[in-house]
Amino acid sequence: MQGSANLNIMIKAARKAGRSLNKDFREVENLQTSVKSAEDFVERAAVASLEILRNDLAGVRATYGWLDPSNETEGEDPTRRWIVSGLDGVTNYLHGQPHFAVTIALEHKGQIVSAVVFDPAKDEMFYAEKGRGSWLNDNKRVRVSNRAKMVESVFGHGVPHGVKRTLPATLKDLARVMPECSGLRASGSAALDLAYVAAGRLEGFWQREAKVWELAAGLLVASEAGALIEGVRNGQKPLEDGTVLAANNQVFSALASTIRGTD
Repeated sequence: MQGSANLNIMIKAARKAGRSLNKDFREVENLQTSVKSAEDFVERAAVASLEILRNDLAGVRATYGWLDPSNETEGEDPTRRWIVSGLDGVTNYLHGQPHFAVTIALEHKGQIVSAVVFDPAKDEMFYAEKGRGSWLNDNKRVRVSNRAKMVESVFGHGVPHGVKRTLPATLKDLARVMPECSGLRASGSAALDLAYVAAGRLEGFWQREAKVWELAAGLLVASEAGALIEGVRNGQKPLEDGTVLAANNQVFSALASTIRGTD
């Protein structure tokens, strides 16, 4: 796909940040004997990735607003905003698991219009623009799977860590969904799970508690590939309420009714 100028900027910035993460990732295993040292190192790696994104994106679109896990800035242009994460999948990265992402979304008048989810460890660049489909790497169009039965489907899910408020409801979700499907996967990266729905590697994904920068880019990539997307509960909006339920159109209703029956 021939992308817009903004999308080309986003892809270049994501690749640059991804190279930085890959370089630092090779050092993580050497630090596992000291948990504190590893945590500090990963925090610095995430900050370095975020700085690359800010320099490369805000440097050429200085009037746009900005939102990342640690900063929110209003822009001179009130209609456009970058929503980014320098490292989605921090826990995976910390434990030496090569499943993490750089994410960039461009919001225009409240809607995500361009998105990039880059997996640097696997060199997979998922990207989309509103109305133009979803793509992987240079020119491979991706679409959701056509599996139509829950029993044939594999779903991704986000399990809250610690004692977050959504843990009891999530455990109920798992008890209801597990007997009905082919398998469940908790990958540790909502952005990559949504990209995997887009590519047909998962039939669906849900998470009850997520941040805007964890969802924004993946939502567009999934929807442009044909996924249906809603909040976990009826009437919820993913970017406003921090919940997401995404699936191909054949199994969406069955997955939604199964999960919503747990509330």
